[in-house]
Amino acid sequence: MLLDVAVSPDDRYVLTADRDEKIRVSWAAAPHSIESFCLGHTEFVSRIFVVPDHPELLLSSSGDCTLRLWEYRGGRELHCCHLTSLREPAEPCGDKRFAASRIAYWSQESCVALLCDCIPVVYIFQLDASRQQLVYKQQLDFQHRVWDIAFEESQGLWVLQDYREAPLVLCRPVGGQWQAVPENAALKKVSAHVQENWAMLEGMAGVDVGFSGLYKATFDNVTAYLRKKEERLQKRRQNPPPGPNGQAKKMKPGEASVRS
Repeated sequence: MLLDVAVSPDDRYVLTADRDEKIRVSWAAAPHSIESFCLGHTEFVSRIFVVPDHPELLLSSSGDCTLRLWEYRGGRELHCCHLTSLREPAEPCGDKRFAASRIAYWSQESCVALLCDCIPVVYIFQLDASRQQLVYKQQLDFQHRVWDIAFEESQGLWVLQDYREAPLVLCRPVGGQWQAVPENAALKKVSAHVQENWAMLEGMAGVDVGFSGLYKATFDNVTAYLRKKEERLQKRRQNPPPGPNGQAKKMKPGEASVRS
């Protein structure tokens, strides 16, 4: 099952992400020819993104709660960030799992914004291409569910949230930290347009179509087998099979276990 597709800036490669934990890099002119695989994720790959100003680099996110940086032509993993270790303040996540539903990039400061599918948080990283790594910067928290994010080079980071009275938040870096800016003319104009089309947005984005159904399911067949076996033994002890004369045969202790 394909979950995301990307094309290299030179149109030479098609990259696909799937449920089977891998990223495949194929030739665009001959898709059956595989250049490489990017292997390392332990759950489905939810999003992939080729960095525009560093076209040899790929970002990927997964249900294993990681954001990874790759040199995709060679299938080399360059850096891995574990998102569960970044929560601010430290909050117990329990068994809650999440995957990124959007990767956005701002070339002005090589910023990467990561939106997850079931928590109202946007993670901000900086791409250090020379060291081939991602540097975690901060976490943006929101009061309402975030539907989508996008960078605009001249404005900053737009955040669309599930709140009709204030559907949009515009964030910009101030003193090295990203923060919401006061309402301005541009924000008012775009917000008014969103509010006019709220019913359509609510119907499309409001439906919970997260990645919860894509996680691996585990089955303990041995436990189920032993339980059913014990049930059969109990029935045989309570209702012994008939003997040769039609009478119920008395079973010696432990005989049922041997026969099973």
